[in-house]
Amino acid sequence: MNKEDFVDLLNEDLKLEYRSLVQYVQHIASIKGARYQQTLNELSSHLKQELDHAVILAKQIDFLGGLPTTAVPECDPPADAVEALEQDLELETRQLERYRERVEQASELGLPDVAEALSPLLQQTQDHIRELSAALGK
Repeated sequence: MNKEDFVDLLNEDLKLEYRSLVQYVQHIASIKGARYQQTLNELSSHLKQELDHAVILAKQIDFLGGLPTTAVPECDPPADAVEALEQDLELETRQLERYRERVEQASELGLPDVAEALSPLLQQTQDHIRELSAALGK
């Protein structure tokens, strides 16, 4: 893998962050009921962190000489609150797997600064997965 391929992968990660932003906004607006109030508060926190993740990724792409993408993938509307939370959990799980790969790839490419910049995304994404899993009773 070369640096250009790595930038392409980071741009794919950035697209997923954009999708997270749109998806969380949609779900925060559409999930109803008092029993989900705590979960909605957590989703709002996730939304803010997802924006931070997108900025971190965009800065790393720029640092590596690439152009951050502006493409936003479509989100499937959920049938209900449980499906919305399952979609969020699935997306966070995909992101965690990709961030693990990216940190390893950055290290292999001799880019320790990039690996360090991406490391906080791992911890926050793991936290999102735990919180979503708990909300779903998993």
